[in-house]
Amino acid sequence: MTSTPVVEVVDLRKSYGGRAVVDGVSFAVEEGEIFGILGPNGAGKTTTVECVEGLRVPDAGRVRVTGLDPIADHERVARVLGAQLQQSELQPKLTVREALELYAGFYPAPADWRPLAERLGLTERLTTPFGKLSGGQKQRLFIALALIGDPRIVVLDELTTGLDPRARRDTWQLIEDIRADGVTVLLVTHFMEEAQRLCDRIAVIDKGRVAALDTPAGLIRRSAGATVISFTPSTPFDDGDLNTLPALAAIDNKDGRITLSGTDETVNAVLTLLARHHITAHQLRVTDATLDDAFLDLTGETQETHRTKETAA
Repeated sequence: MTSTPVVEVVDLRKSYGGRAVVDGVSFAVEEGEIFGILGPNGAGKTTTVECVEGLRVPDAGRVRVTGLDPIADHERVARVLGAQLQQSELQPKLTVREALELYAGFYPAPADWRPLAERLGLTERLTTPFGKLSGGQKQRLFIALALIGDPRIVVLDELTTGLDPRARRDTWQLIEDIRADGVTVLLVTHFMEEAQRLCDRIAVIDKGRVAALDTPAGLIRRSAGATVISFTPSTPFDDGDLNTLPALAAIDNKDGRITLSGTDETVNAVLTLLARHHITAHQLRVTDATLDDAFLDLTGETQETHRTKETAA
């Protein structure tokens, strides 16, 4: 990675109808990394990257892409930045080959679309109309169109929304391959597993502001319950004893199954407590917190609300 960011956003602000959608967002993306922008629906993620892409004019703040202003230097930025938008469509009768040739014509020195199509598994679909492609094939085509200008940076906005689990994992591998080729990736997502697997660093945006910026592991360490222990006690005992455990963040007792969130100190203390009461912990499990746990802590969402949003998406 270089010391000079390829994307720099400083105190970015954007409002619609008097409502602040982006309210002082700042972050920097280093060359060669996969940088994630993570947040709930409506948090301001897409508006932020649309300002980076030069598709929206900020109300205030500073945005630079390889040192260029995306608005004042839009043509030069378009040569170094490729984008897959959150909502993209092509004419249903346009074939894959026609789309690739059309987009290649937009650039003075485009990448050769033939090996790009081969790499993305589109060669056998070159004569297929866009309207006949599956969801995964459409996403692969949009990745190809984002890369056809041979960019240094590519923005992928909610790339895997609507894909089945297999297609989503295949797309993740493509993103890792893109980075391996030296392209910096700015990835917008609300899928925790996706962000945790792919991103070197993540900016969590909530209500138009950066709630946290760190590596996935660093965000997880910030979680109130970095370690989770769950078990079914051999005999019931007073939950009041659990409230005295050190570094305890949360207790859930459901149908006799106890789940505690805390730290390693909490785990050691509960095992000591059980031994003192001669209670056996059946089906004992100790796991680290996930990015999902950290996200919920940072945004203040409940588990139920978050699951509803994931399902709706």
